[in-house]
Amino acid sequence: MKTVLAALIAAVGVVWGWDLLNTISPATAHPLWIARQEALNLSGYLAIALMSLAMLLATRPAWLEAPLGGMDRVYRTHKWAGILGVSFAAVHWLVEMGDDILKSTIGREGRLPKEKFTGFLEILRDLAKDMGEWAIYALLFMLAITLWKRFPYRPWRFLHRAMPVLYLAVAFHAVLLAPRDYWSQPAGALLAALIAAGVFGAVRSLLGGIGRARAASGEVVAVEQAAADVTTVRCRLDRGWRGHRPGQFAFVTFDAREGAHPFTIASADHGDGIVGFEIKALGDYTRSLGSRLRIGQPVQVEGPYGCFDIERCDPHARQVWIAGGIGVTPFLAWLESLQADPARAPAADLHYCTRDRERDPFVQRLETLCSTLPGVHLHVHGARQGNALQASALGDAKDAEVWFCGPTGLADALRAGLARLGRRPRFHQEAFEMR
Repeated sequence: MKTVLAALIAAVGVVWGWDLLNTISPATAHPLWIARQEALNLSGYLAIALMSLAMLLATRPAWLEAPLGGMDRVYRTHKWAGILGVSFAAVHWLVEMGDDILKSTIGREGRLPKEKFTGFLEILRDLAKDMGEWAIYALLFMLAITLWKRFPYRPWRFLHRAMPVLYLAVAFHAVLLAPRDYWSQPAGALLAALIAAGVFGAVRSLLGGIGRARAASGEVVAVEQAAADVTTVRCRLDRGWRGHRPGQFAFVTFDAREGAHPFTIASADHGDGIVGFEIKALGDYTRSLGSRLRIGQPVQVEGPYGCFDIERCDPHARQVWIAGGIGVTPFLAWLESLQADPARAPAADLHYCTRDRERDPFVQRLETLCSTLPGVHLHVHGARQGNALQASALGDAKDAEVWFCGPTGLADALRAGLARLGRRPRFHQEAFEMR
């Protein structure tokens, strides 16, 4: 994620710098007015570049899963590209509004001459300026409710649907108000490519095309309450389902009004179109899901996505698998997929972290699955039993490969603990925070 965002920001910086080096300002221009104009250009360019990336990634491009490390990473990059894009848009607006400060300190003399336009083009530029300003206000509001985690998901999802429209308004603003000399330089070529990608994403979103090619319909065939806060759901999908690799996830729609939610597929693929989900009660929607689902109820499943795949495990590295709470679901699929051929199972230590070992709904299932896999050693860590997982319990992880799915706080604590012990293993982690 950081590499992609840094590369895009660097590319924008390079083409902006190229334009700056090739621009000759009037001799009468004051350095502060020049700085203000270039800050306006750079902040606006960064804003539209990052928002274009966010818009493209919102289409769930499966071809980017491998280079970015999975759809969870794609969505994480989408999220931060959007946050940074709106932040730079706010800077752009502040720089634009800050001209009164310069007028009051150094006066109007030394201002850069404005580009001259006439006729219909001038009307369009005035419209683009107004649309851009109002779009920024709306984007700042969207940023605030996105970062405010207590804002309810359903109204947030409804408001989030306006993002493609807001992006198109910002893109219109960028095209009409970008410096004229950009279009004869690399800055214009990059800007055009970014906006084309962003417009593609926005239009596809507005037409409802996101994920359509990877969606399969089906019905709910079983609903069980595995625990007070865990609902087990099994669905039978039609021939449109591509099958899945153990550890992948899908976007599941039980109610069109609620929309799709990402859930890890907690079962292996047996070629019969049956997929299982273990759904933790983490919000208003998932808390009431068990009481609202009915056998025979229609369901739509889009996917599969993700690179948390047992086939990607390094056969030459010691395997350390760590599951925290509902993060056990991809490992359930891994273990189930190995039952038909136990000899294929790698030597691995599976650490399962739970609040209460005695009441946990997955401990017995894990013990049953691991009992047929001699190479997989199960370690259950119950916090209530005083056996919380510590980095030291992972053994010599220097040359190990860690696969982690669970709370971010636990991952951060284990990474820090391993670093203090002088161990920095390869650490694969699912990033399942889609909002």
